[in-house]
Amino acid sequence: MQLAVVTGVTAVATGLFLAPFSNQLDDQASRRALAIAQATAAEPGLDDLLADGAGPSRDGPVQRLAERIRHATGASYIVVLDTRGIRWSHAEPRRIGHRVSTDPGPALAGREVHHIDEGTLGRSARGKVPLRDERGKVVGAVSVGIAYDSVRDRFTRAVPGLLAYAGGALGVGALAALLIFRRLQKRTHDLAFSDITALLAEREAVLHGIREGVVALDSSGRIRLVNDEAQRLLDLDGQHIGLSPQEALGPGRTARVLAGEAPGSDLLTVSGGRVLVANRMPTEDGGAVATLRDRTELELLGRELDGSQGLIDALRAQDHEHANRMHILLGLLQLDMVEDAVDYLSEAVGVHRATAEEISDHIHDPMLAALLVGKATVAAERSVALRIAPGTLLPDRLVDPPELATVLGNLVDNALDAAAGSPGGRVTVALVPDADGRQTGLTLRVGDSGPGVPPEHREAVFTEGWSTKEPPAHGRRGLGLALVRRLAERHGGSAQVSEGPDGGAEFTVVLPEALHPKSAPARPTPPGVGVIPRPRP
Repeated sequence: MQLAVVTGVTAVATGLFLAPFSNQLDDQASRRALAIAQATAAEPGLDDLLADGAGPSRDGPVQRLAERIRHATGASYIVVLDTRGIRWSHAEPRRIGHRVSTDPGPALAGREVHHIDEGTLGRSARGKVPLRDERGKVVGAVSVGIAYDSVRDRFTRAVPGLLAYAGGALGVGALAALLIFRRLQKRTHDLAFSDITALLAEREAVLHGIREGVVALDSSGRIRLVNDEAQRLLDLDGQHIGLSPQEALGPGRTARVLAGEAPGSDLLTVSGGRVLVANRMPTEDGGAVATLRDRTELELLGRELDGSQGLIDALRAQDHEHANRMHILLGLLQLDMVEDAVDYLSEAVGVHRATAEEISDHIHDPMLAALLVGKATVAAERSVALRIAPGTLLPDRLVDPPELATVLGNLVDNALDAAAGSPGGRVTVALVPDADGRQTGLTLRVGDSGPGVPPEHREAVFTEGWSTKEPPAHGRRGLGLALVRRLAERHGGSAQVSEGPDGGAEFTVVLPEALHPKSAPARPTPPGVGVIPRPRP
């Protein structure tokens, strides 16, 4: 195809050059004839020779002058004629004294003409000029002809050279086409166009059919391809093509992972409340391809597993404690100490009831109340006191209870881990609505008596993958606080950490739109759910 294009272009260019070249040669020859005629008409005394009255002669002075100029210039003929159109000179002397075969009118009228015409000597390039006397009066004309064969010879002699140039250009073009073809073969791994089309269709089907996000970046680090799953996971669309990860996603760990600033494999990152596992592979052209897997459900299941395991441990401890109490009651009854047995049982039951009642008095949302009751049981097993801060009063008007439960559960779990190792461990939970008219905002504080967070690490604790704890068997650490901040920011809020009143860390989460307006109806309680549901992790 390339050779056909090069050959066609060369042929067209050669034809376009040859077409006007012949006309140019004709014009040059006729102008040369005109110049010879002008020079002849300017010969001194020529007008006098026509006016001397001797008449035309084969060996007269006009014939001798014309022949001398003809031989000097290489013209086919030089004809000097008078105002009657009678020849006074000619290349064939026998034609002298006869009228010219072509119309001398324009020249005798005082105009100069040049053209290609047919005459007694055949086809020739002609130039005709008037012959004037000293007063400027036209006394005759001069006609000069150049054989058309000489023009055709010049054209014929020029064609081989032109074809040689065209052939050279064609050879260079063919060589360039061959080199481009070889390079194209190498770049496409010797694939035919049909194979490339099939591969493109298969690539589109694979990219948009797999359940992993794929983001391709060019050598400049700009996004050039995003499949459907990556658009869903990262909230991207076609408008982000051509932007850098920082421009498309904003500053953060996800953008740094895609840009290759965070080395490693199976890197954890959080984007829009989703937990992602990212891998980045460089390509030969200097770009890269990043794959993203959604681990949100897996992380949630892992955290539920952790909570369930904690609840099981707490229930196991309660079972042991219950068995010990039953033994004490059995002993008191066997010793006929009935009143002491009643007092002991009332005290034991009252402690648990008081904890549930304290939580339900301050937390009116069933889901969060059940969560804190379960956390209180776990805290008691770990010798940590879980307290509700004074002033806590959470109405049953939450916009999104599951998300707030995720935030509170993560913060309480971290606080329990921090306070468990200290004597007299304490965890304090405060949930305080805003005091404005609408009362839609909520401030959540969770403090502990643990070692706290050093000031230089108070921002790093909210970074994905940052943790001081050993990872669990089912996954990795360093995601809980990152999720807390992302959920808070998604609702227009914020998450910060500072030093708490108990000497440890105090995490503060501000949610401006966590509650329905005060005038809105309360969220209906699902069937089977009371004020204090069955404890859940």
